[in-house]
Amino acid sequence: MVSTFPLASTVNLKNVRLEIRALQPQLVEWRREIHQKPELGFQEKITAEFIAQKLQHWGITHQMGIAQTGIVAIIKGEKSGHGKVLAIRADMDALPIQELNEVPYCSQHDGVMHACGHDGHTAIALGTAYYLNQHRQDFSGTVKIIFQPAEEGPGGAKPMIAAGVLKNPDVDAIIGLHLWNNLPLGTVGVRPGALMAAVEVFHCTIFGKGGHGAIPHQTVDSIVVAAQIVNALQTIVSRNINPIDAAVVTVGELHAGTAVNVIADTARMSGTVRYFNPDLGGFFKERIQQIIAGICQSHGANYDLDYIHYYPPVINDAGIAELVRSVAEDVIETPIGIVPECQTMGGEDMSFFLQEVPGCYFFLGAANAEKKLDYPHHHPRFDFDETALPMGVEMFVRCLEKFLA
Repeated sequence: MVSTFPLASTVNLKNVRLEIRALQPQLVEWRREIHQKPELGFQEKITAEFIAQKLQHWGITHQMGIAQTGIVAIIKGEKSGHGKVLAIRADMDALPIQELNEVPYCSQHDGVMHACGHDGHTAIALGTAYYLNQHRQDFSGTVKIIFQPAEEGPGGAKPMIAAGVLKNPDVDAIIGLHLWNNLPLGTVGVRPGALMAAVEVFHCTIFGKGGHGAIPHQTVDSIVVAAQIVNALQTIVSRNINPIDAAVVTVGELHAGTAVNVIADTARMSGTVRYFNPDLGGFFKERIQQIIAGICQSHGANYDLDYIHYYPPVINDAGIAELVRSVAEDVIETPIGIVPECQTMGGEDMSFFLQEVPGCYFFLGAANAEKKLDYPHHHPRFDFDETALPMGVEMFVRCLEKFLA
């Protein structure tokens, strides 16, 4: 359990307009239908078909099959005015986790689970599409709702951008939300600048020379080399990074050896790098390679390094973040309310959209400790308070109205 804020037991939806509040049962039904049929990245065929059926039934123009399973819906306002375009992004994919929740809507797909709230994101985006389609006469401009595959990996944002989802018509700004169990129900985490970290991963194999455990002078011990590398990598953040810039280097895997009396000829390690400052892009790869090369050379070992840049940091535009914050003040009425210090070293490929157009990604508190709905993200018992769903719709709708006003 991770909730570190006192839950406001008086959370209600009085600042959510009645028509959106009335969508609550439908939002829950959609979310639970999606939750029962989770799919991994680029495999979201059932989810995409479910979304498309709703959009078609409502008469909303949409395109399927973008970046394999992605969907873009377009809703044009009928009110006279300027032609601004706001995009709303929601991710659809699940995780390779066996669900342990004992609920009627538990995952029906073994080994796959919506353990991060993407089922809720999709339901919120559907609710937003439904409401806006019913109220075209109330806004000018256009909204694009982007249902994105594969956020958890290998990343669906970049191929969707390459496919042109930000064009025809050109998007002026983009917003997105993440249901967040690190914040209690009735809060919004929003800030300008860096919200989430860059995600980089490395895999390294150390090649030594194996031999008898009792005759080490005839060998090059890959385990000793690997141990020194693990220790040395911890100095990057402590001695090479400005203390004002937060960063993390974690070695999460280390595999070597087959017997107690055998010196291993190879050792394999993998890890992740996280940071907020975009100026550090490229630095960690170079420094990690320098450290590995130096230690291997000093021991007479060789190495192979594979370094992967997954996602850049999520950087919110100051103006759009202020718009979201001002909307949150109207929607959220609890003792905690707005949480500006809400950064996390978690990563998100929403960052690629934010590199293309101004935008804001924000957290919508969804934990409820009183109902035991505060397990952390990616936990097999993850779930959230579904009262957050209409709050998400209200946030999106008001952001659109304010942006296009």
